[in-house]
Amino acid sequence: MATDRPPLALVETSLREPRFRVLPPLTLYVHLPWCVKKCPYCDFNSHESRGDLPEEAYVDALIADLETSVPAVWGRKVITMFIGGGTPSLFSPKAIDRMLSEIRSRVFVAPDAEITMEANPGTFERAKFDGYFAAGVNRLSLGVQSFDPRFLRALGRIHDGDEARRAAEAAMMIFGNVNLDLMYALPGQTMDDLRADLAVALSFAVPHVSYYHLTLEPNTLFHRHPPPLPDDDTAADMGDAVEKTLTSAGYYHYETSAYARLPHESRHNLNYWRFGDYLGIGAGAHSKLSFADAILRQMRWRNPRDYLERAPQGAPVQEELQVTRDDVGFEFMLNALRLAEGVPTSIFAERTGFPLSIVARQIEVATRKGLLEPDPAVLKPTELGRRFLNDLQQLFLPPVKPGSKREVAPLVRIEATGVER
Repeated sequence: MATDRPPLALVETSLREPRFRVLPPLTLYVHLPWCVKKCPYCDFNSHESRGDLPEEAYVDALIADLETSVPAVWGRKVITMFIGGGTPSLFSPKAIDRMLSEIRSRVFVAPDAEITMEANPGTFERAKFDGYFAAGVNRLSLGVQSFDPRFLRALGRIHDGDEARRAAEAAMMIFGNVNLDLMYALPGQTMDDLRADLAVALSFAVPHVSYYHLTLEPNTLFHRHPPPLPDDDTAADMGDAVEKTLTSAGYYHYETSAYARLPHESRHNLNYWRFGDYLGIGAGAHSKLSFADAILRQMRWRNPRDYLERAPQGAPVQEELQVTRDDVGFEFMLNALRLAEGVPTSIFAERTGFPLSIVARQIEVATRKGLLEPDPAVLKPTELGRRFLNDLQQLFLPPVKPGSKREVAPLVRIEATGVER
């Protein structure tokens, strides 16, 4: 296939470590790991709460974790925050207020920072939502999944359709800036069922919707005991129906699973897709932090008991590694190519610290296959590339050395970075 994209210089460079003139934007993720009940499809780092939550001790651990991390981000501005889980709305407004106040006293949070908190309709109380808003949360991400009680039961959710409606209505009244998390291709779901869910979601006129295809993830009850799901063709038709319905209603499909009424894209999520930096604190939270000559990934202790013990001792990190030149191109493309508009080619060097030439061959192959637009100014998937996104992303996987297994640095994890689901 012919292409108008000029060949990129295939110049090898001796640069083995990144070189940053300016560090990428920085966001903060806070993980609160407890839920009322573990959902059968969930592979996130969440744990059923038994008895009273150790709110005070956990906030103490979070602050100790942050204090340990401050030297790594000293002087940098936090442009967004995301409080995820788990079910953060199990925590009291008093605990959230204290946590946000302690964070602001230790790092510079931009005055206009987007501060998102996840909430479960099953924990909805109007007074709690008012309290979260008063504490400084200015965006609520509501984990609805469906408004139909049949599918909520099938998904093991603790709320019913009426609770979901009441929570969505109150969220819009209090916050205005609201995301609804929804799922399609649910056990036994038909196209008519999907259209009914979409109609209810649209009735609230929320500015942002995240709509996910239910997948059977390893280490979940659904993976061990799969429920009857729509076949692949029906699921694809459902995905098309979601896109057509939401775009017709004025939403912009800006990322694989995200729809927004402009200018209400999730600023926190966009920083991930554009390969920005993020500091994650809390049990199992992930971080990606850039320095003048290195990119570091970290994961906190996953088990809340371990985290509660180790974070106050100044040892919150369970795993740490450096992102290599061989991996960074794939990690960048894995994220950036999820965006419908792609990213400017210039952002590759700005966010990875390496020249674009390190992925020149893969870009040319992807363009020749019709998966990337032949525009030298932008890295943007074509319509075909968006439909076969996995194939496009896999073109950028680093080669496996003879006799070794593929080892790629931990990638953006939905469970532990704040990406809505």
